[in-house]
Amino acid sequence: MMMDKWKDTKNVNKKVAKWKLTTLLLLVLFVFVILLISIVLSDGIAYLFIKARILPPLTEKRFPMVLIFLLLVSLFIGTVLAIFAGSHFLRPLHDLVAATKEVAEGNFNIKVPVNGPNEINRLAISFNEMTTELAGIEKIHSDFIRNVSHEFKTPIVSISGFVRRLKKSTLTEQQREEYLDIIIAETERLTRMSSNVMLLSNLENTENPIEKSAYYLDEQIRKSILLLEPQLEKKRLNLEISLKTMKITANEEMMNHVWINLLENAVKFSPEGATIHVILRTKGNYAYISISDKGIGMDEEVKKHIFDKFYQGDDSRVTEGNGLGLSLVKRILLLCDGKITVESAPGKGSCFTVFLPING
Repeated sequence: MMMDKWKDTKNVNKKVAKWKLTTLLLLVLFVFVILLISIVLSDGIAYLFIKARILPPLTEKRFPMVLIFLLLVSLFIGTVLAIFAGSHFLRPLHDLVAATKEVAEGNFNIKVPVNGPNEINRLAISFNEMTTELAGIEKIHSDFIRNVSHEFKTPIVSISGFVRRLKKSTLTEQQREEYLDIIIAETERLTRMSSNVMLLSNLENTENPIEKSAYYLDEQIRKSILLLEPQLEKKRLNLEISLKTMKITANEEMMNHVWINLLENAVKFSPEGATIHVILRTKGNYAYISISDKGIGMDEEVKKHIFDKFYQGDDSRVTEGNGLGLSLVKRILLLCDGKITVESAPGKGSCFTVFLPING
């Protein structure tokens, strides 16, 4: 990764150096052309003035006076041409400087016209791509803040409501127990959510290589399944497991989050009495793990956004969740040099497949 960054930086430096050299050559050529045009025009004007007898014929005695006249005419013409051509040549740069100030003030929708010299055009195109990227990041940031506020507000309002009800003296013991169970569940939900937000934030800001160690992947998946046994029994779900004994090199602690999240989703969206399939196999130098269910499935639009932060395909919110689990899964796998794919169709369930390099 560091080598790639070094290469990218080197390429950028080469492009900048090339752009500077090209711009310098263009400026030299520009000055030369202006001087040449000024001299030709001043000579032409002097010739016409002499022909029209506005200036006396050129003699050795009058040569200094004519030379001064030519220099003044050349200076005037050169200045006019330089101002006109310079403003045309430098306008894209002025536009770029003005647009940069707009970006510094937080306007990421600004765009600069692509109508200058070739090298300036490249700079303008890169600038427009940058502002588009920044606008996208700003939108993600705004959506993140809005979604975090919403997701935290819901359980807090729920807890507040049930605490108020508990103050009533007319409640039966059964009602009190029921309300306390709801408060405990909502508190645990808040705890999980805050933990996921913090973990995801830390992982997204991590650029350094993560620590990896060798461990048995099949054992890790079995332990994750055991942790979810109460949920499996509650919905009377069946498990069909086919795990090849396999040792991989990865971050064991982080990968625990991957299997728990994927298995929890399979349990959550499976109808009662359904079967969940968990398969671990090898393909070349990769381990692939598929976790499939017979739940509600997803359409193409949901599949497109399923790994986005806070995105929930179940808009009804019948199933509890906060839309962070799969974002976390994708980020962890990226840091472990792995990837995840999903196959799904409405009413036919979903199959998430994880690919991990065996040797890290």
